[in-house]
Amino acid sequence: MSNWIEVGTVDAIPKLGSRVIQTPDGDVAVFRTAADEIFALRDKCPHKDGPLSQGIVHGNTVTCPLHNWKISLESGEAQGPDEGCARRYAVKVDAGKIQVELK
Repeated sequence: MSNWIEVGTVDAIPKLGSRVIQTPDGDVAVFRTAADEIFALRDKCPHKDGPLSQGIVHGNTVTCPLHNWKISLESGEAQGPDEGCARRYAVKVDAGKIQVELK
Protein backbone atom coordinates (compact mmCIF):
# COMPACT_ATOMS: atom_id res chain seq x y z
CA MET A 1 0.00 0.00 0.00
CA SER A 2 1.36 3.41 -0.97
CA ASN A 3 1.41 6.34 1.38
CA TRP A 4 2.26 9.66 -0.30
CA ILE A 5 2.94 12.53 2.09
CA GLU A 6 3.45 16.19 1.25
CA VAL A 7 6.74 17.42 2.68
CA GLY A 8 6.90 21.05 1.53
CA THR A 9 7.76 23.04 -1.55
CA VAL A 10 10.72 22.95 -3.88
CA ASP A 11 11.52 26.58 -2.98
CA ALA A 12 11.80 25.64 0.71
CA ILE A 13 14.93 23.58 -0.04
CA PRO A 14 17.97 25.55 -1.18
CA LYS A 15 19.67 24.42 -4.39
CA LEU A 16 22.33 21.81 -3.52
CA GLY A 17 20.67 21.45 -0.12
CA SER A 18 18.37 19.14 1.79
CA ARG A 19 15.65 18.93 4.39
CA VAL A 20 14.90 16.10 6.80
CA ILE A 21 11.46 14.67 7.39
CA GLN A 22 10.83 12.47 10.38
CA THR A 23 8.85 9.29 9.82
CA PRO A 24 7.91 6.42 12.14
CA ASP A 25 10.54 4.32 10.32
CA GLY A 26 13.36 6.87 10.60
CA ASP A 27 14.51 10.12 9.05
CA VAL A 28 14.31 10.74 5.29
CA ALA A 29 16.51 13.33 3.58
CA VAL A 30 14.93 15.24 0.69
CA PHE A 31 17.53 16.74 -1.66
CA ARG A 32 17.38 19.47 -4.32
CA THR A 33 20.01 19.55 -7.05
CA ALA A 34 21.31 22.57 -8.95
CA ALA A 35 18.99 21.51 -11.81
CA ASP A 36 15.99 21.57 -9.41
CA GLU A 37 15.63 17.79 -9.37
CA ILE A 38 14.25 16.39 -6.11
CA PHE A 39 15.34 13.08 -4.57
CA ALA A 40 14.69 11.34 -1.25
CA LEU A 41 16.92 8.86 0.58
CA ARG A 42 17.03 7.35 4.05
CA ASP A 43 19.14 9.79 6.05
CA LYS A 44 21.81 7.17 6.79
CA CYS A 45 24.94 6.42 4.83
CA PRO A 46 25.25 2.66 4.19
CA HIS A 47 28.79 2.76 5.60
CA LYS A 48 28.52 4.04 9.18
CA ASP A 49 25.03 5.62 9.26
CA GLY A 50 26.35 9.15 8.67
CA PRO A 51 23.64 11.82 8.15
CA LEU A 52 23.44 12.18 4.37
CA SER A 53 21.31 15.31 4.83
CA GLN A 54 24.43 17.04 6.12
CA GLY A 55 26.52 16.00 3.12
CA ILE A 56 27.55 17.99 0.07
CA VAL A 57 25.31 17.70 -2.99
CA HIS A 58 27.08 17.78 -6.37
CA GLY A 59 25.40 16.75 -9.58
CA ASN A 60 23.06 13.88 -8.68
CA THR A 61 25.31 12.70 -5.85
CA VAL A 62 25.66 13.43 -2.15
CA THR A 63 28.95 12.98 -0.29
CA CYS A 64 28.59 11.66 3.26
CA PRO A 65 30.04 14.10 5.80
CA LEU A 66 31.67 11.35 7.88
CA HIS A 67 33.88 9.37 5.50
CA ASN A 68 33.42 10.94 2.04
CA TRP A 69 31.35 8.12 0.58
CA LYS A 70 29.59 9.28 -2.57
CA ILE A 71 25.95 8.15 -2.80
CA SER A 72 23.83 8.38 -5.97
CA LEU A 73 20.68 10.42 -5.34
CA GLU A 74 18.99 8.54 -8.20
CA SER A 75 19.57 5.00 -6.90
CA GLY A 76 20.92 5.30 -3.35
CA GLU A 77 23.92 3.19 -4.42
CA ALA A 78 27.41 3.95 -3.13
CA GLN A 79 29.80 4.88 -5.95
CA GLY A 80 32.82 2.62 -6.52
CA PRO A 81 34.97 1.44 -5.02
CA ASP A 82 32.57 1.64 -2.06
CA GLU A 83 29.59 -0.71 -1.84
CA GLY A 84 26.22 -0.38 -0.18
CA CYS A 85 22.90 1.32 -0.68
CA ALA A 86 20.79 3.91 1.12
CA ARG A 87 17.05 3.32 0.78
CA ARG A 88 15.52 5.46 -1.96
CA TYR A 89 12.00 6.88 -1.85
CA ALA A 90 9.81 7.77 -4.81
CA VAL A 91 9.23 11.52 -5.19
CA LYS A 92 6.79 13.55 -7.22
CA VAL A 93 6.45 17.31 -7.60
CA ASP A 94 3.14 18.92 -8.49
CA ALA A 95 2.75 22.71 -8.72
CA GLY A 96 5.97 23.13 -6.73
CA LYS A 97 4.80 20.86 -3.88
CA ILE A 98 6.94 17.82 -3.03
CA GLN A 99 5.42 14.46 -2.15
CA VAL A 100 7.38 11.44 -0.94
CA GLU A 101 6.09 7.89 -1.01
CA LEU A 102 6.55 6.03 2.24
CA LYS A 103 5.98 2.27 2.13
